[in-house]
Amino acid sequence: MPVKVLMPALSPTMTEGTLAKWHVKEGDTVESGDVIAEIETDKATMEVEAVDEGKIGKILVAEGSEGVAVNEVIALLLEEDEDESALDGADTSAASTSDGDSAPVSEEKAPQVAEKPAATGGDKPAPAAPVSGGERIKASPLARRIAANEGVDLSGVSGSGPRGRIVKRDVEAALSSKPAEKSAASEDAKPDAAPAAASAPAVSGWNPDLSGLPEYEEIPNSGMRKTIARRLTESKQQVPHFYLTVDCELDNLLATRKQLNEKAGEGVKISVNDFIIRAVSLALKKVPAANSIWTDKATLQCKQQDISVAVAIDGGLITPVVRDAGSKGLAEISTEMKALAGKARDGKLMPEDYQGGTFSVSNLGMFGIKEFSAIINPPQGCILAVGAGEQRPVVKDGALAIATVMSCTLSVDHRAVDGAVGAQFMAEFKKLIEDPLSMLL
Repeated sequence: MPVKVLMPALSPTMTEGTLAKWHVKEGDTVESGDVIAEIETDKATMEVEAVDEGKIGKILVAEGSEGVAVNEVIALLLEEDEDESALDGADTSAASTSDGDSAPVSEEKAPQVAEKPAATGGDKPAPAAPVSGGERIKASPLARRIAANEGVDLSGVSGSGPRGRIVKRDVEAALSSKPAEKSAASEDAKPDAAPAAASAPAVSGWNPDLSGLPEYEEIPNSGMRKTIARRLTESKQQVPHFYLTVDCELDNLLATRKQLNEKAGEGVKISVNDFIIRAVSLALKKVPAANSIWTDKATLQCKQQDISVAVAIDGGLITPVVRDAGSKGLAEISTEMKALAGKARDGKLMPEDYQGGTFSVSNLGMFGIKEFSAIINPPQGCILAVGAGEQRPVVKDGALAIATVMSCTLSVDHRAVDGAVGAQFMAEFKKLIEDPLSMLL
């Protein structure tokens, strides 16, 4: 019986995607690990690798098709002992997801979803499926992702899916047998950490009066553009924003940056933005209450500084995350940020690269923007908007002088972070920016 190749779920929240490109055609023979297609989500373009060996018998979803539902059959794969006659009357109905695990590419085996090979040496290939005793462990991507995040060894987990495949419920069962160390508050609050999209107004229903407009070109909204519109509408309507602005003098930072780059190793070039990420993470360490997320059940004060950094890409923007930035030096932040930005612009980010930040930074200084206010990125409680450094007149010791000044505005969710806390954070941030040597201690 032909093997169904299904539309994979590339993230826990994905419900549909675009089949951007086929790398195979009907009649091609594929082996496990061969890239067969590219799937475009609202965040990135991912490559899908074959798990089964065989011949592409029939392609059911054309290249460029949008709105392809997760688990919809996109192709049929003929196994070694089958020919085209096996396609007659083949079942092309979508696989059941009653177990809550919606990520398989075939009914029987889990997919290999990988980023494209990166052009720079700093990118790492996606991890292969685990093996046990020389054989590939059959596990869905969602099960593997949960296992990796929670430290569960899949070789010791029994699968309850088709042909013994490990699915989400199997990993959760293994987790339930481990001692629980998470606080009751964080566990209770976890379901509410992300805003409920169902209760938000439907952005797709926005149909303004277009009468009287001149001739225009209609550009279809991509999945990314629709997601940005929905999330920003939710944020502005549901999150009570307030704003705090400080002016930071940059002359000491620029001099320190120049000295560090002259002494840095090959391939390392520290940017002003790297200093900003470092300063934000250290300020959050000193004012941890600013590193908070609001939920209806509890305010989650994050213990690690995971900094989301806005990166402009074709068709929108994305916020890759520098994990645990508070424990990383400037050179490490610089190297990691360059790799993430490159992957973002090439559409190669994996979900773990952009999900779960605790605080955002948006820098438009390179475009000459003097000052702006950014919209909070839910469920985070704060986002720092950074303007351009420019020479301005300042008063020092009662005399007029010239200094390079940068205006920064913090947008704050007043439910999670009070004005005094936001002010304390901005004071610490300004102190670090104006005394950059303190960041090196």
